[in-house]
Amino acid sequence: MGSLSNSASVAERLAEICDAQPFVTRFAIRNLLTGETIERGADDETPSASTRKTSIMMAALKAVQQGRLDLDEPITYEARFAEDVASGMFRYLTPGIVISLRDAITGMMVLSDNVCTKMVFERLTLEEVDTYCKSIGLAGTHHRFLIPPLALSPDHALKSVTTTTARDQAVLLQMILDAQTSQEVRGRLGVSAEFCAYALQTLKNQILRYAIPSRLPFGTVVAHKGGTGKRGRMNAGIVYRDGTPFYIISAYTDEVPLAMPDGTPGYTVALETIGMLSRTCWDGFAS
Repeated sequence: MGSLSNSASVAERLAEICDAQPFVTRFAIRNLLTGETIERGADDETPSASTRKTSIMMAALKAVQQGRLDLDEPITYEARFAEDVASGMFRYLTPGIVISLRDAITGMMVLSDNVCTKMVFERLTLEEVDTYCKSIGLAGTHHRFLIPPLALSPDHALKSVTTTTARDQAVLLQMILDAQTSQEVRGRLGVSAEFCAYALQTLKNQILRYAIPSRLPFGTVVAHKGGTGKRGRMNAGIVYRDGTPFYIISAYTDEVPLAMPDGTPGYTVALETIGMLSRTCWDGFAS
């Protein structure tokens, strides 16, 4: 792709990548070396899919901080947890396995396992998580369901699912990053330095390597959470370079067709589009 000379040319290339596709792409990107931001539809409400789980994790950690939850609490995997679940591996395992709340959070994040999501979310309330998001400034994020309905059509209404904005998820990642060194931000999140470090490491432990990391050099550290929705694919993360936070990218595709004109599945092109956006930042912000 070549080196891009400045943020203006990066912005132009990002726009070209989005404009080349028939679906909607929204993003919020921040160059962490300069503080410059590039956005496209960043405040538009969009289905969150599993990117919502980053805020669920932080709400759970706040409840642990307050002593209402215990990360060591044992949780038994019951058959009911596998009902209406379409992600992760736990649904294929034998009921009776016992894991800790800590491990349930890990499963929810690093493999987007919705059995684990149910385990975590059952210890919170929908209102609690939604209120938490509003309290830390994520005004465009609306938690509406514990697990999204499986039978949704590809043209479902926004209010049929949990929604967010590209900006909200970028802001949340920035707060988690800043909380590693800022007591003020930790206070806003309601989470200790230890738990903020755990949250960032859990994002770095992400196993799924499509979208943001897909075109980056092998082994690139990315602290991220992706999502699979009926209307598109999404991914929000912090990309590291030489051990240092390099850029934040929060990207959401929407109105993605089931198949492209050449027969390629729409989700494949959606994920590739996010990967191209990320690579453009990798090349352009380094110049």
